[in-house]
Amino acid sequence: MRFGTEEEQVLLMETAMKIRGWILGDGRSIRAVARETGISRTTIKKYLKDPEQPQYRERQPRVGHKLSAEFEARLRELFKHDLQLRRRNRRTAKKLYEQIVTEGYTGSYSPVQRFVRELRQTSGTGTGDAFIPLHFAAGDALQFDWSEEYVMLGGVEHKVHVAHFRLCHSRKPFVVAYLNEKQEMVLDAFIQALVFFGGVPRRVIIDNPKTMVTYVSRSKDRIFHPRFLALMNHYVIEPVACTPAAGWEKGQVENQVQFLRGELFTPRLAFDDLDALNDWLRLRSEELANRLHPDQQDRTIADIFSDEQRELRPLGRPFDGYVEKTVRVRSTCLVQYDSNRYSVPSEFAGRHVSLRAYADRIVVVAGNEIIAEHKRHFTRNISYFEPWHYVPLLDRKPGALRDGAPFVGWELPKAMEQIKDHYMRDKGGDRDFVDLLLLALTHGIDVVEMACELAVEQRTLRLPAIINLINQLLEPVISPLADPHAYPQLTLRPEADCKRYEALCATGEVVA
Repeated sequence: MRFGTEEEQVLLMETAMKIRGWILGDGRSIRAVARETGISRTTIKKYLKDPEQPQYRERQPRVGHKLSAEFEARLRELFKHDLQLRRRNRRTAKKLYEQIVTEGYTGSYSPVQRFVRELRQTSGTGTGDAFIPLHFAAGDALQFDWSEEYVMLGGVEHKVHVAHFRLCHSRKPFVVAYLNEKQEMVLDAFIQALVFFGGVPRRVIIDNPKTMVTYVSRSKDRIFHPRFLALMNHYVIEPVACTPAAGWEKGQVENQVQFLRGELFTPRLAFDDLDALNDWLRLRSEELANRLHPDQQDRTIADIFSDEQRELRPLGRPFDGYVEKTVRVRSTCLVQYDSNRYSVPSEFAGRHVSLRAYADRIVVVAGNEIIAEHKRHFTRNISYFEPWHYVPLLDRKPGALRDGAPFVGWELPKAMEQIKDHYMRDKGGDRDFVDLLLLALTHGIDVVEMACELAVEQRTLRLPAIINLINQLLEPVISPLADPHAYPQLTLRPEADCKRYEALCATGEVVA
């Protein structure tokens, strides 16, 4: 039989004093006090019968947990190993629990959690900071933060920048990864997050990065980045920047960064590309909402989010999340952005155009017309060509078809590739194939491809024959009348009369 701790004894004595005062002093009934306090009537009668200090005793010895010395030693070994790693790569107590479960541990998570907490306190890696709890109404606030994680993409290690969002009332999370934290990534991340949540909150709580806040004065006044402010104005969201070095003001998303680092990014993830990683992160964001809400333990995050979603404003028209700059097209028909170069049509060489950088693509605009669009690349010092942009230049320099950088590895339709191989065997064949490419610019690649397929089928690969096939495809087809009797009929039978010809000749002489 074991007595309770000193704190338990004090608490028990205070409870007994209150109960005796309510019943013996105020005259309240035992049933009413039991109903109000939740203490059984039998226990209350004991308090009333014995005026001495009640003692807490366990009638049965506690059942020992299954965290044996063997698994405690294993946890110490794993914890010591993690201390050699960077803080972001260390495993959480939950991850350590999952590890020893695979090694045969059959106990619950709680003793592992307590043991790991003790290890952290003894090693000096635990935290003892105190914070003021915050309260957020439904649909009121969204918190945002960045984190840096390491993943394997296509077998190569990459450092990805993960945008974290968290609705403060329901705790609904959303994460999306990028290869940098540039302005266009911020815009794209917010657009994706609002679509994921299906509505717009009234405020967003952020840090003070240069992509969102360009200046913080001594009086804590902020000047927001114009493009970020355009995003906020579009969705009518109030941006709230935290006090510098006061991360507790958006403590929910700060905790989410640490939690998801251990939950999602440890051990290191491996995917084919960034799109596959983000598809998986979106799926995991939905799954994480099935956890119990920290403040309302009888409901899940997803249940409370369904209520909060009704308080969010409708999305409306999506924001066009690009960053624009004016650039000059080089003589090589290239424009540069973020250390890479992208081609534009040759007629714009030497002119100034607008380059719009999105998170996943590059769009080049002249006036109000889109003249080029490329997939966004994150390499360094690489040129990305669209061969059709350079085809008009081949009219003057057909020899560049063989060695021109834009045409290296150019994948043409199969029939056109066969005709190209046939032409390039002969001297001057490059000139004929350039004429064929120019016809594709004039009439469209689909028409020329169809004509080339017919030429290969008919084994007539000469350029005049292909031009004839193109003309046949472009000429309007006159469908015959369904009823042959509907054709116009002659009313007078024509007769041969040479004098009519002589009369016409005489009339011509007079006119001359």
